[in-house]
Amino acid sequence: MFSIYLFIRWLGILFCSIHGMLGSVLDCEVGGVHCTMSIEMLLDRAIQHAELIYRISEETRTQFKETFIPLALVTQQGHADHLCTVILPTPSSKSEVGQISDKWLLHSVLILVQFWINHLVDLQASLDHYDNTPQDLLDKTKWVSSKLMSLEKGLLTLIRKMLNENNLPLDNSKSIADHLASPRTMEHVMRDYTMLSCFRKDAHKIETFLKLFKCRQTDWPGCSFY
Repeated sequence: MFSIYLFIRWLGILFCSIHGMLGSVLDCEVGGVHCTMSIEMLLDRAIQHAELIYRISEETRTQFKETFIPLALVTQQGHADHLCTVILPTPSSKSEVGQISDKWLLHSVLILVQFWINHLVDLQASLDHYDNTPQDLLDKTKWVSSKLMSLEKGLLTLIRKMLNENNLPLDNSKSIADHLASPRTMEHVMRDYTMLSCFRKDAHKIETFLKLFKCRQTDWPGCSFY
């Protein structure tokens, strides 16, 4: 009887612990002002999201290329990365890094995340029209989209906590063609490949900006790289 009592009590403690953890996470996911997660933990989770997003973006781009693009065409279009967005150039020297404010870093990451949330939806719709699209390729693009939306909510919370600002409304209504300098002769499949290449590049930029921001807040071991 005593062992049953201990077991029931243990279940109650476990349920309360799980409920507490889920409540804290959900509060932060919706970007609520009462988020109990510390700024340091929020930033760590944002970086973890960014690292995963970048890794999957690389895998998705490679899989798309191997599935849909002939080798000769890959060679011909081998420098697609230079066709990407130029709205937020990455600093190329320590002096340029020193001139960047914390506000600029967070806002830049938010701009990139919000820019790609909508355009990845467009990419998913395009992939649905391909013949024999691998299911795991579709799953990866959907997974990345969900992680971007989660990252956006965390960024809005960070901006609110650290800069005392509400989220900035951004105009994502323009077509991605307004931001990508793609040749008129590029076929549909190459347009999507270029988009994946550009997203991979911007995903790396998101990760870099967040890690640079963390370096300014803490004595992070990886800061020597920046």
